[in-house]
Amino acid sequence: MDRETATPTDEGIPGERAAEWVEAHHAHAAPSTYVYEFVWDHTAPASGPFCTDVDGNVLLDFTAHVGAAPLGYDNPAIRERLDALDLPEPAKIAGQDFYVAGGSGSPADPEFPGPTQLQDRLADRAGHYGLDTVFLSNSGAEAVENAIKICYDETGGHRAITFEGAFHGRTLGALSLNRSKHVQRRGFPDVGGVVDAPFCDDAGDDPANCDCGFFVGDGGGSRVVGDGDGTATAESVLRRKLDPKTGHLPPEEVAYIIVEPIQGEGGYRIPSDPFLEELADLADLHDIPLVVDEIQSGIGRTGEFWAVDHGPIDPDVIAAAKGLRVGATIASSDTFPETEGRLSSTWGAGDILGALQGVLTLDVIDDEDLLANATKRGEQCLDLLDDADLPGAVDARGRGLMLAVEFDGKERRDAVVRECFERGLLVLGCGHETIRLLPPLDVREREIAMGVELFAEAVQSVAGVREE
Repeated sequence: MDRETATPTDEGIPGERAAEWVEAHHAHAAPSTYVYEFVWDHTAPASGPFCTDVDGNVLLDFTAHVGAAPLGYDNPAIRERLDALDLPEPAKIAGQDFYVAGGSGSPADPEFPGPTQLQDRLADRAGHYGLDTVFLSNSGAEAVENAIKICYDETGGHRAITFEGAFHGRTLGALSLNRSKHVQRRGFPDVGGVVDAPFCDDAGDDPANCDCGFFVGDGGGSRVVGDGDGTATAESVLRRKLDPKTGHLPPEEVAYIIVEPIQGEGGYRIPSDPFLEELADLADLHDIPLVVDEIQSGIGRTGEFWAVDHGPIDPDVIAAAKGLRVGATIASSDTFPETEGRLSSTWGAGDILGALQGVLTLDVIDDEDLLANATKRGEQCLDLLDDADLPGAVDARGRGLMLAVEFDGKERRDAVVRECFERGLLVLGCGHETIRLLPPLDVREREIAMGVELFAEAVQSVAGVREE
C-alpha cells in the first residue's frame, strides 16, 4: 500500500465477507462492545492510518485501536527494527516474572530489548516526578489495580476519591472507581469506601466560572484556589469533604485520589487548571497519594509524553498501558511494598514481545520527534474542524491528537459514527454525545485534511436528525 496515495473506500462497507465473519464470531462470543462491522484483515496491506478489511475495502482509521496502536499500521521504523532481531520462538515464552535476557549484549545495550529496558525508559520519562520504579503487567486495568493496591499498602487508608465521568477499567477494583456509564457497574459489587466529586472542565482560569459543582461558594462569589503554601483558601466540595473539623471524610483514611488528566471514556473532557491546582493542593495538604490514569492519554497522545505534563500536578503514581502493549504502574521505590509477593504475578514482568514493542515504540516516538508532530497535526485538525460546516456540533476540543467533537445529542452522534464508517472513516464514540478522533502520532497533513473532510460529509449527511 502506498501511503502517499491511499484513499478509503466509500461504498460497500461492510461487505459480504465481513458479515460472514461477524456472524461466525458471535456464534460463541460473549456480548461485548463492537462499534461497527469492521473485520480487519491483518494479512492485507496497511500503512499509517490506512488498513484493509476482509472484503478488500481500505479504511482510514482515526481510532488507533482506542489509542493502543499509537504508530498506526506497519510503521516502517518499527518493522525495520523487528526485522533486524532474532525473535524468540513462541513455544519458548512462558510466564515472565523472572529475569529475561535475549541473545548477546548487556542490559545497557541488549540484542533483544525487553521488560528491563522498558522499565528503564519509563522510569526515565517519569523521573521529573521522582518516580523511579515500575511494575509491568498485561493491561490498563491491571496497571490501575496495582496502582491502587500500592496506595492502600503505603497509607493504610481504606477510602478513595474518584470523579464523575471517570473510567479506569473493568476489573472489580478499577470498576469501583468508574463513574462514566451505569451499565459498567450496575449489579456488580464495589470496593468499599470510594467517594466521588465533580470533574471540573468548565472553570477556565477562574473557579468563579465553575458550573459543574466542584467549586462552590456563598452567594456565588469569586473563589481563590489554594496558594500552594498549605493554606486552605479554595472553596471546593472536595476541600469541604476533607476538612478535618467540619468534613465527613477524614483525610487520614483516604488512600489515594485517582484522576484522568483528560477523561477518555467519559467524553474527552479537559480539566480546568483551577481544578488540577486544587487537587494538587489538597493532596499536598493532607499527604494523600495522587494517582494519574494515563492509559489513554499517555505515551505522547497529547503532544507531551504524559498528559499530566500539561498541568500543575505532580503525580505519586502513574498507570499506563495501551500504546506500551503492556500495563505499567510507575511510582517511587518508597511507594511500592517492600514485601516480596505483594505484587508478584506469573505475568508480572510483562509479555516479552509486548515489552519489546513498547521499547521500540518509545524509541521511535523520540527518534522521529512525534510529540511535536502530534501537537502540530492536532492544531491542524482543530483548525479544520472549526472551519467546517458541522450541523449539530456544539464543541470541538482536544490536546495533541486526543481530539473530540461533541454533538447536541446521542442519536446524532451515533448516526455520524455510522455515516463515517460507510465512507471508510473509522471513529469512535465516548461519553454520551461525543466522538473521539485518535489518528496515529505520525499522521500526515494530507491524512488529517482527508479525515476531516470525510467527517464533515458524514455530519452534513445526518443534518436532519432530531433528538427525542
